[in-house]
Amino acid sequence: MTMGKKKSGIWKYIPEGVPCSVIVFGMFTYIGMQMGVPQMLNTIMKTAHDLLLNTCFYLMAICVITGAIGKIFVEFNVVKLLERLLRPFMGPLFNLPGVASLGAVMTFLSDNPAIITLSQDKHFSKYFKKYQYISLTNFGTAFGMDLLVIVFMVGQGFDAEPFIGLIGALTGCVVSTRLMQHFVVKAYPKFLEENAVEASPKFAAEEEEKAVEDKSIFIRTLNALLDGGRTGVDVGMAIIPGVLIISTLVMILTFGPSNGTYDGEAYEGIELLPYLADKVNFIFEWLFGFRDPHLVAFPITALGAVGAALGLIPSFVAEGWADGNAIAVFTAIGMCWSGYLSTHTAMLDSLGYRELTSKAILAHTIGGLVAAVAAHWIYVLYSLI
Repeated sequence: MTMGKKKSGIWKYIPEGVPCSVIVFGMFTYIGMQMGVPQMLNTIMKTAHDLLLNTCFYLMAICVITGAIGKIFVEFNVVKLLERLLRPFMGPLFNLPGVASLGAVMTFLSDNPAIITLSQDKHFSKYFKKYQYISLTNFGTAFGMDLLVIVFMVGQGFDAEPFIGLIGALTGCVVSTRLMQHFVVKAYPKFLEENAVEASPKFAAEEEEKAVEDKSIFIRTLNALLDGGRTGVDVGMAIIPGVLIISTLVMILTFGPSNGTYDGEAYEGIELLPYLADKVNFIFEWLFGFRDPHLVAFPITALGAVGAALGLIPSFVAEGWADGNAIAVFTAIGMCWSGYLSTHTAMLDSLGYRELTSKAILAHTIGGLVAAVAAHWIYVLYSLI
């Protein structure tokens, strides 16, 4: 009887344990056969170490600076000013109430989950119908970490291209948000008329302005800078695992050997992704203007973490693969997707609509592709001027 229980306990884990083991060991066996096991292990460690020192800490520095700027904007009502200026565009573009612009500004200055913090506030969510409220996941994701992406791209020596990418990301956001609204209404027609939260007399038509604490301008500035910088450190720490794990794996699958041989140096690889992308490169060249199959690694990485995708840029630039068009497309698709596969489930779960995750992912996948295509063709027009 005891043996039977133990056997059934072991068999319980086989359906997941065996496939996972086969995939993981199969992948590393394949890479090891190409590179050699010692060289593979050395390359993994050296690539991760170099990414940590030269990419992660650079991104963290940007996060600290942008976090401080964002907090200053909040403290001195720049965010509210921008929100009021952007309100007229929310309805025509995104089919959202004007207060949604506050979510756009907050996620632009920070990250995707900022929209969830706002959505939990009934003073904010009372303006939305349910189908609009659910689409906030797609809307907020398209603006997440945008300031970080722009600053990083400008830091790589590109000026106009990141802002062309921003226009592309806005285009993709419109498509993703409205497509998600269509999916929600089709699945739940009653959500078209239902309010996101129940009306209550205690909610005023306009939220009262919070009284500014009796502190000097200097103290308010200092507190905002330090608090925002501390938040930036948290964001910088949060992106380190994604950059080291995802970027290291993608680089091994993207780059080739150094000088024709595997020496165990950083950024060596087996060039599997470019090999596969080259088979259908005519699609990527027509849609995105990619002239090198290595560039497909960026959108693939951005699906999981845009911070990790940014870690690829310096190497792409150094190799001469990334031109102005690629930077514009990277910016658009990086902003619009910005790791939505790893955040959409949690975000919709927090809103209470987990069952709509697949629809949100589909809508945002289409939106990201539209963003990339729009950025490419806008860049083509810009190049002709």
